[in-house]
This record gives sequence, structure tokens and C-alpha cells, in this order.
Amino acid sequence: MRLLRDPITLLLTIPALLWALSFHEFCHGLAAKWVGDPTAERYGRLSLNPLDHFDLVGTLMLLFVGFGWAKPVPINSRYFRHPRRDLVIVSLAGVAGNLLTAILTVLFLRFFGDGWYRLAGRPGLIVMMQMININMGLAAFNLIPIPPLDGSRVLEAFLPFKYLRYYYWVEQRGTIILLILLLTGVIDVLFNPIIRVLWAFLPLGGAF
Repeated sequence: MRLLRDPITLLLTIPALLWALSFHEFCHGLAAKWVGDPTAERYGRLSLNPLDHFDLVGTLMLLFVGFGWAKPVPINSRYFRHPRRDLVIVSLAGVAGNLLTAILTVLFLRFFGDGWYRLAGRPGLIVMMQMININMGLAAFNLIPIPPLDGSRVLEAFLPFKYLRYYYWVEQRGTIILLILLLTGVIDVLFNPIIRVLWAFLPLGGAF
């Protein structure tokens, strides 16, 4: 728990944490609206306000472990015009938002890093680095195909109908399964390959 030993870094991580969680859920809600589902907007979740998306356990996990979650945006797939396609779009929207944030932050540091460092110093650099790390961690974690994570919804969209009953059985127990995997460390077997693939999307050459 390095952040617990370094309260300054902990404090400087909070902006990245709040943005990553809020933008992730906002992107889900916005994508749902684009494909015909107004539910998130009706419930006031089409918002960048962190308080609208706050989940205590998921936030603490993301802050201290590197992966976690926010309060899921309500989605009603009955509004989808093309149910399976739209489910994939909405499910991946949050991950795409986090990945886009990380990419733009890398590009900012590549082109304006020296000026930013002169302006904001080491604290400003830490904020930018945590913006990359937190968003990448959240994106990778949510791609794990275990309910209630986004990756499981993508899996649901591609499963043949005859296997959906098995998926729904796992979904009912998904949170417990996920917590067991987190507590035992087995989650790293799934998380690490995904995060390595996502890091390959970042334009890192010469940025750091």
C-alpha cells in the first residue's frame, strides 16, 4: 500500500480517480442514449459529477489496489434498436473513455510536458502520471469477463442463446466470485494480460 505511506501522492491521485470513475460511467450513459436508451439520463446519471457515480468499496479498491469500479449506470436493453450490437457498444464505452483519457494525457505530456513541469512541478507531473495509471487500471479491470464487469456484457452479447442460462447463473453470483478472485490474488491472472495489451495502445515513444 505505497499510497498509504505517501499521503502527498495519495492526495494527488484523487483528481485522476474522480475523473476516471465519473467519465467511465458517463460514457456508458452517453453511449446508451446514442443507441436509444434514455434510462441513465432519466436517473440523472448522464453526469460527470463524481457523487453521482460514487461506490465506496470500488473507489477504495481503485485507489489502493489499482483496479475497482463505480456505481453502475442503469441501462435498459429493451430500448436498444440492435440489442446485441448495442450491448457491446454501451459496455465498451466506459473502457474506451478511460483509454482515450490515458492516450490524451500521454500526448499532453509528450508535447507540453516540459512546460507543464515548469508550471506545476513534480506534483503536477504526479497528477498526470496517476491520470494515466488509474484510467488504464480501470479500463483493464472492466474488461475482465466476470459479472458485473463490462467484459462480461461483451461476452453475453456473443454467447449463443443456448449458453445464456449458464451466463445468468454466473451473473447471480458474479460479485461473490469477483471478490474471491480479488482476495486470493487470482484476479491478476486475468488482469495482467489485459493491462499489457492496453498499454500497447499508448503512444509512449519519447513521452517519458
